[in-house]
Amino acid sequence: MDPQQRPLSLSGAPDGPLARGRGRGRAGVALFHGFTSGPVSVTPWAQALAAAGADVEVPLLPGHGTRWEDLEGVSAGQWREAARETVDALLSTHEHVVVAGLSMGGALALDAAAHRPVTGAVVVNPGLRFASPAAPLAGWLKYLVRTVAPIANDTVSPEADEHAYPRTPVAGVQQVGRVQAAVRRGLPRITAPVLAFRSTTDHVVPASSITALARGLAPDLLTLRPLHHSYHVATLDRDAPIIHAESIGFLTGLLGASQPVGQHG
Repeated sequence: MDPQQRPLSLSGAPDGPLARGRGRGRAGVALFHGFTSGPVSVTPWAQALAAAGADVEVPLLPGHGTRWEDLEGVSAGQWREAARETVDALLSTHEHVVVAGLSMGGALALDAAAHRPVTGAVVVNPGLRFASPAAPLAGWLKYLVRTVAPIANDTVSPEADEHAYPRTPVAGVQQVGRVQAAVRRGLPRITAPVLAFRSTTDHVVPASSITALARGLAPDLLTLRPLHHSYHVATLDRDAPIIHAESIGFLTGLLGASQPVGQHG
């Protein structure tokens, strides 16, 4: 396993705005990374949330953190189940649970929000649509082309490194498409507020993803925040401090004004 890509479990600082005592009084955050990457891509975000008082869990999704070949046999259902298991574990010990994620991790957060009683969701460049017109054909193309170029380190900052796989398995892309379809179908089930960060320049996820999100959610649930100085992996880029501060502010507002909401299923 890549030592940079181990799962994270961070206990919240006792004096932050997201800390309200111990146990069930504390906020729990299930935070998910993107396709071919791992927890390192969202580690600074997780650390900021923990410093603000939240207990944060960042699982290593199936097929990640090892070698790209391990993604070829993983299904969309395994990723969705892994995300829900993380949320369920937090719900068993916390009164308020928020889901969050980057790219495919953002899609998984929204999927969990459609099926679990979460207090809110925060997503960064969530992947609900493909940018490449060939990607929806991955189910057929995988028999002709095993891998394509990596989708990694799309950042303005040259120092950023999300430690993603050096190749992208086409079979895995097919499964990402299945996640996307499931999330789009489930958006009307979400009743928790959603904060979405969208990079104005993103070479991985198209603007149509945010359009799908806005169309699928019930009115008034979505708060959209543009990021002008980052590309796709904004959690490691120049707008990361904005993501940290506004996520904490958003969650502080939710915890002060709401009870857990959402749907089971």
